[in-house]
Amino acid sequence: MFIGWDWATETHDVTVMDDTGKRIDRWEPTHTEEGFAKTLARLRKHADPADLPVAIETTRGLAVDRLLAAGHPVVPVHPNAFHAMRARWGASKAKTDAGDSMKLADYLRTDGHLLPRLEPTEPATLDLQALTRQRADHIEARIAAVNQLAALLDEHWPGGKAVFGKLDSDIAQAFLERYPTPASAAKLTAGRLETWCKRRGYSGKKPGSVLIERLRSAPTAASRLSETVVEHLIRVQVQLVHGIRATIRALDKAITEATATHPYAPLFATLPRIGTISLGQVIGEIGPLLERAQTCEQLIAEAGVVPVTRASGKSRTVAFRFATNRRARVALTTFADNSRHGSQWAAKIYDDARARKKRHPHAVRILARSWLRVMWACWRTGTCYDPDIHQANNKINTTADAPLAA
Repeated sequence: MFIGWDWATETHDVTVMDDTGKRIDRWEPTHTEEGFAKTLARLRKHADPADLPVAIETTRGLAVDRLLAAGHPVVPVHPNAFHAMRARWGASKAKTDAGDSMKLADYLRTDGHLLPRLEPTEPATLDLQALTRQRADHIEARIAAVNQLAALLDEHWPGGKAVFGKLDSDIAQAFLERYPTPASAAKLTAGRLETWCKRRGYSGKKPGSVLIERLRSAPTAASRLSETVVEHLIRVQVQLVHGIRATIRALDKAITEATATHPYAPLFATLPRIGTISLGQVIGEIGPLLERAQTCEQLIAEAGVVPVTRASGKSRTVAFRFATNRRARVALTTFADNSRHGSQWAAKIYDDARARKKRHPHAVRILARSWLRVMWACWRTGTCYDPDIHQANNKINTTADAPLAA
């Protein structure tokens, strides 16, 4: 038996097909607890869940979680790959929910042996992945909020933007909260500003005379809004930035606690220049790939740090890999870029790539591939990364590869 599941947010479509390609059952379950319960019970009437693989166009979500929990092998099908296969069922490439579930079941029947099955990820890894992904989303939100605050200040009070270097720093946020308009800061002097900064633990080491000069030399805004409205706009935006910064700090604490108890953490905690947050990101994103990869080359491809080669006859092209887990690639390349500042081995791989005229992002991906091979070896053997052993082995390999003296 083969199951095709066309998922949606309100109503799904499920088709059961036998090994001859005959559709023997089909229904449209609702996206409710009753719908899932009845669907899983109906599937059990056809066969044991372990013998009923399900093809679905996603790797995550409620439907996938319920199917895995029920014991069904889940075969994720990439939407692009499925779209490319539509011509086999008709030149028009018609699309309906019932037709898609039937085609997914048929695709699983004929090509299922070529498709990887989704393996349940370690729960602790899923926890870290969720935390680090939400943190990345909040970092993007903070950048957007700070940019919006900068735009408000450029338009209504350039001086408020010029005093401190970073708008999302504690001292800059406190300053804008206290002095949200040009009028509110009109009576500030160098001495008053310096005293105010000392009370708030300012660590920028700039005297009040420098800070007040920055404030006074900024251009004067010609805003046509009332001072009350400008104050309201800036205070609200400052509160938004402050709130996002607070959520990021809370997430950092949660990530630190989750990383400290994760079983994979000892394997990679000694990698060069890998901080707690970066370690959590690497475990959360690379961990699931390690758990399901059969070879190191599969791991490298799924992490998106190897190009795609297309060769046919005399034509051969090597292109950037777009279809990949982008979050995993970002987590890995961020660590790899930092590692070259703390490891001579990593710095040499990066410098050699740059010497071959590779651009910085390309050189970092080359280094990331090398680190993935190290991670793969640690993962397969259960050995914690030891920089001394790695350096010694690298020297041995370098000596072995060197040409013999005449």
